[in-house]
Amino acid sequence: MGDSRPVYLRIADDLRRRIDDGSLVVGARIPSRSELKRAYAASDQTVDRAVRVLKAAGYAQGQFGRGVFVTDRAPLGTLLRTTGAVDTPFAAELHPARDPAGRPCPGRRDTALTWEASSSETSAPAPIAERLGIAAGEPVLCTEYEYLADRHPVQLATSWEPLTVTAGTDVVLPERGPYARRGVRGRLAAIGVRVVRARELVGSRPATTPEAEALGCAAGQCVTVVERTHFDGDDRAVETSDIVVRADRWRLEYVIPFTS
Repeated sequence: MGDSRPVYLRIADDLRRRIDDGSLVVGARIPSRSELKRAYAASDQTVDRAVRVLKAAGYAQGQFGRGVFVTDRAPLGTLLRTTGAVDTPFAAELHPARDPAGRPCPGRRDTALTWEASSSETSAPAPIAERLGIAAGEPVLCTEYEYLADRHPVQLATSWEPLTVTAGTDVVLPERGPYARRGVRGRLAAIGVRVVRARELVGSRPATTPEAEALGCAAGQCVTVVERTHFDGDDRAVETSDIVVRADRWRLEYVIPFTS
């Protein structure tokens, strides 16, 4: 029985197989459009569609005027999700990829995360209002973060806090004031709000164009999104955030303690 797959998928799958088995190594140039057209008796549109599939999957990246090249897809490491960190709202620690013996892979080392942030007052969009349990349009403080390792962005995050909780206090701006950079729990504790739990929902979706430009991937490539919401003792949502990382380069690690 013949191959029933569309030709563009057959081309993309064949190229992926060659990359996975090492026939096309990282940095190698993908066969040109004319080469692929001859090899598969395909049209320009079919070949271009196959290459777009390859780019969207993170296997290749175009370089203007030079062609399309195989990208490095080896995991950079893990982002450890933990309650232990107090100096970042998103409690993540970056660890390099390790070999089976637990040693850092060549060229990979423990790297401290630094971040840049900007805050602005805005109206809560309907999905965010639902997560916070407030009416759409109510005032919230939105803070956008860009986390960097060796000056390269590895994680993006956007946080929303209801201004009914923090307005007029010393903690209204997460990155300024006497309680800056203490994380959600530490900051809100300073104004008498005790955060007792957080809930995370983990999913995936295509990267938006701004996310792709920031994270160094192709628009439409898969990213992992962590939707995290903090609650106080009255089960009131006091902060919610979206955390975005490249799905092909980072894994999320959760430490789950058990109590007797």
